Amino acid sequence: MSRKSSRSPVQARSSARLSAVQALYDSDITGASVEAVLADFINNAIGGRTMVTDEDEQETEIILSPADPLLLTAILRGSLARLEQLDEMISQALTGDWSVERLDSLLHAILRAGAFELSAMPETPARVVISEYVDVASAFYGGPEPGLVNAVLDRLARVVRAVELSEDGRT
Repeated sequence: MSRKSSRSPVQARSSARLSAVQALYDSDITGASVEAVLADFINNAIGGRTMVTDEDEQETEIILSPADPLLLTAILRGSLARLEQLDEMISQALTGDWSVERLDSLLHAILRAGAFELSAMPETPARVVISEYVDVASAFYGGPEPGLVNAVLDRLARVVRAVELSEDGRT
């Protein structure tokens, strides 16, 4: 059984972020070019469906809102063009015994996309960026990973968006 979700600009941006993370992961794992990955995600709607299981163990396919292709492209291309810079930012925001090398590929992709959007796309409020990528992490992880994403992106935002965060009264 399929259900279609409504198509709103907010949902299209959320879908773009989810697809960008999946595309970054795909690129990292397969070594595919940015153009090949973009073609799969935009032209073939890769990442546009998900399966959910209800309390009766019935699986239902959910068709997600189509990803905003401009945002997806910007995040994917921008993140891939700035990998070293983003990894340095992430490394500085990690605490304790965490290192960039210790992150699994999917968690690394989430943090790269979030770090890129925080540093290069100031038109999106920092708190929205953080919340969106915590939601992406929550879609894949049931443990402490969403909290790690929240903490790392919050630390990054306090550096790259310090003025914005001080203006909203929550420093």
